[in-house]
Amino acid sequence: MTETQVAENPLLEGLGPRRTPDPCVLVIFGASGDLTRRKIFPALYALANRRLLPEKFAIVGTARSDLSDEEYRDRMEHAVREFGRDDFKEDVWRPLSEATHYVSLNFAEEMRGDKLIELLNRLDEERGTRGNRVYYLAVPPSAMQPIVEELGEHRTTEGWTRLIVEKPFGHDLESARELTAMGTRHFTEEEIFRIDHYLGKETVQNMLALRFANGIFEPIWSRQFIDHVQITVAETLGVEGRADYYERAGAIRDIFQNHMLQLVALTAMEPPIDFTADSVRNEKVKVLKAMRMPRPKDVVRGQYGPGFVEGREVPGYRDEEGVDPQSMTETYLAAKLYVDNWRWADTPFYVRTGKRLARRDTTIAIQFQRAPHPPFEDSATEELQPNLLLVHVQPDEGVSLAIGAKVPGQGLRIRTVNMDFMYGGAFRTELPEAYERLILDAMLGDQTLFTRSDEVEEQWSIVDAIVAGWARDRPAFPNYASGAWGPAAADELIQRDGREWLRH
Repeated sequence: MTETQVAENPLLEGLGPRRTPDPCVLVIFGASGDLTRRKIFPALYALANRRLLPEKFAIVGTARSDLSDEEYRDRMEHAVREFGRDDFKEDVWRPLSEATHYVSLNFAEEMRGDKLIELLNRLDEERGTRGNRVYYLAVPPSAMQPIVEELGEHRTTEGWTRLIVEKPFGHDLESARELTAMGTRHFTEEEIFRIDHYLGKETVQNMLALRFANGIFEPIWSRQFIDHVQITVAETLGVEGRADYYERAGAIRDIFQNHMLQLVALTAMEPPIDFTADSVRNEKVKVLKAMRMPRPKDVVRGQYGPGFVEGREVPGYRDEEGVDPQSMTETYLAAKLYVDNWRWADTPFYVRTGKRLARRDTTIAIQFQRAPHPPFEDSATEELQPNLLLVHVQPDEGVSLAIGAKVPGQGLRIRTVNMDFMYGGAFRTELPEAYERLILDAMLGDQTLFTRSDEVEEQWSIVDAIVAGWARDRPAFPNYASGAWGPAAADELIQRDGREWLRH
């Protein structure tokens, strides 16, 4: 297929020029879990539909459930039909199904991988996968050690190996270092792919294109022209049956430690010398290292109570199934962060994330300085707002720039208007799911959108400092109603500086 044919094929839009990985076997640990059903298999189907999987390819699912190959294939077919973004096509599913196998293993007990290794060796012969392996660990951190140890002992001398590790990567800095040490006993850093699905989102990647492919933005991307930055990751959902995990994680470990700090790093990073994995990640690490440890008064935490979300009455966090009625787990976090380097000194980054908020919204907002002396200020139809660049990550993916413009008619009347770019309208295609891009990149060995061990450790250093400050007080939870935008203290945090949270 020529590049022109690729460009004209709507199935391939959104994933760039066609790239096909080497022959390989993808092994999914935790193959009967919710992540596999909702994300991983629908992503594999989407890649198959776009002919982006290698011709010589196999999938092996493994979990504790006792299933036959056919039973597992039936389950995954239902998952693809329910959660896939593409229409189900029998001619796409049939070869993918035939390449899918299942092995029952119990991770909680001593792991014996003989059945798995035997199957992988057989698939090398039958499907020509050449000993190339992608191991996807869609399992809790407690199950990782026996799996990694077993895989390390049975490494093949032929082919390459890649290990995809789902978050959370540790619970604090110490546990993250222990996981890294465990992994690097058997795998090199170049073989470990720590997944953060936010980095696979097209609009997050567009931050790099927006800044470094447009000559108008980078010269003003600094403290001299930017007043402050706001990053919002808002959810309308509650814990949705994940209370066991969320009680141990909270908002700070579930969203802030990974997604939010990665968004800050991408927004604040210096231009890399090229777009290879290490060049991009080196610049992100510099941002994290330059981040000032926030003071206790610059961090707000909250927990939702009962209320109404999108017209529906919902319970408070402590009334959710599986949650301690006296739980002190935060479901909301807001913070004022500073990056102490030449570009960003004294420019605040206001970040907030929470569950059961008024609207689902993930946005990066760049608030520019006010014009120093607008001669038409008295003729403005409203208070003329400073220029604002909004990057909408989800759900309405796109970019918006607020500017002052003259109102048609006599006289000079100024009003703030928006110049909008929406992905759906510009490219006439549905955006690929993050997992499609990330699984494909792991097969290709491209680590650009995966976090490196030093990134993870810097992120945990910041989280540990915040959590240590929390140990000295006991907040009055719940402190915001479901359907609100968070606790009053979050508004006070930004209002102390004479600013407001954006209600976009």
